[in-house]
Amino acid sequence: MQFSLTAITVLMMIAYAIPGYLLIKSKLIKSDSISAFAAVLLYVCQPCLSIYSFQKVIYSKELAINMLIFFALSAALQLFMLGILFIVFHKRFDNSKYRIISVASTFGNVGFLGVPLLEALLPNHPEAVTYSAVFIVSMNLISWTLGSYLITGNKSFISVKKLLLNPPILSLVVALPLFFASIQIPKDVMNPITLLGRMTTPISMIILGMRFATTKTKEIFIDNNIYITSVIKLLVFPLLGYLLTHFLPISYAMKATMFILCCCPTASTVLSLSEIYKNGQKYAANAVLATTIFSILCIPVLLLIL
Repeated sequence: MQFSLTAITVLMMIAYAIPGYLLIKSKLIKSDSISAFAAVLLYVCQPCLSIYSFQKVIYSKELAINMLIFFALSAALQLFMLGILFIVFHKRFDNSKYRIISVASTFGNVGFLGVPLLEALLPNHPEAVTYSAVFIVSMNLISWTLGSYLITGNKSFISVKKLLLNPPILSLVVALPLFFASIQIPKDVMNPITLLGRMTTPISMIILGMRFATTKTKEIFIDNNIYITSVIKLLVFPLLGYLLTHFLPISYAMKATMFILCCCPTASTVLSLSEIYKNGQKYAANAVLATTIFSILCIPVLLLIL
């Protein structure tokens, strides 16, 4: 893929962080209000993004089968990575930093950053956005259960209730029946849903900018664990995703979508959940910040493979 197009797309999205940074630095917003923005992102914008993604395409049997395949591949890839990281770090899990490393190295910004990337880089494949919604579903199922356990150290999060009763999954109660019935939401209703869904990128980046304003830049880059997280998330994980799909008899759109989503930096969801649970916020923010900064170069270079 064209290096300049990818680089500009990534830079434009990251530019949304600037207002958040300025709002905190100018003291127009206090740092303890960041969790409120995170709640809006998780409980309002992300469900709307899910509905928006499924409304982008019309149901077909072939697409439904491809979605199931994509779901299985994305879930398997994330669970495999978490399993490897658990083996490596579980003896250090008393320290929340190593639990955050595990989730930050696995969960990517596949919705907030991934969707606009796909729309810019794969304009002739609208189904790519739907595949991203499927990836988001698999990530949410894991992040609101196993991921939440890793962030908090509380095993009670690994339950059927937490698996099913969370905003992103509940939004599927609306999105999936409409998709399978090939029902398009009326334009007057869909417009605000689309607007709120598209707000995920600017709000997630604004939160990132706010958190960056509360962090000393030096602290981000003197921690060797940040570089370990960045290498795993931005190099190891994407290459695993590429190898997983490269030799499979699936469409180019599926392969390209998987690779692009795997290239995304650490998910803002990791930071949002840590903000909500009041656990590991500082390291989660540093991981999101560092991987997002490094992704400016890593994403355009890696996507030259496609």
